[in-house]
Amino acid sequence: MARILYSGTRNASSWAFRAWLALREGGIEFEERVVDIRKPQRFDNLKRIGEFSPPAAVPALVDGDTVVFDSLAIMEYANDLAGGRLLPLEPLSRARARSFLAWQHAGLSGLCPRLSFESAFYPDKRAMSVDEQAQSARAYDAFEQQLAFSGGPCLAGELSLADLAMVPTLLRLVSHTPAERLAQWPRVAEWNRRLMARESVREWLSEANTLPPVRLDDYMA
Repeated sequence: MARILYSGTRNASSWAFRAWLALREGGIEFEERVVDIRKPQRFDNLKRIGEFSPPAAVPALVDGDTVVFDSLAIMEYANDLAGGRLLPLEPLSRARARSFLAWQHAGLSGLCPRLSFESAFYPDKRAMSVDEQAQSARAYDAFEQQLAFSGGPCLAGELSLADLAMVPTLLRLVSHTPAERLAQWPRVAEWNRRLMARESVREWLSEANTLPPVRLDDYMA
């Protein structure tokens, strides 16, 4: 039986984006079924996902009689299927990569919450608030330090799940950060450029950029 990834609307589903990237970068074969998570159809569509996946959310990966129903679990499973090549082999390097992966999964979605993943695709972006500038600087500082520690070009040296998890975060933050400000973190700027140039990332974004923007009420609030 083919693996089936239930994914989400390209410009509104950052969690599905992460899982999809891990499977793509791991060279894993899968069938994708895109679930429209825009309102109002979102509620009925996710209710149907809930018939076989406890969280009633995307992403969900069906592999035979097993449902892997969390983006982090899917990413870790993709690494297993890929023979472990999406995480460093050396234990301390792997632990550092997993720390960034866990940080993203546990808290970075709350960083600059009004600058949602959807807002990265708005043609009329607003300027960051002072607080958003401070929050994003904290993340950029952490990334810059880790890139210096690893020697780059990625967080763990070579591409890993930690980088793939950060793609949607970088997309929304960098799209709101003027180039002259991002220049304060040259390693982050180069890391972002490399990630956005990857074939897998470009494939997802090429479709996302064609979709009508998903407007969230609190963006301009």
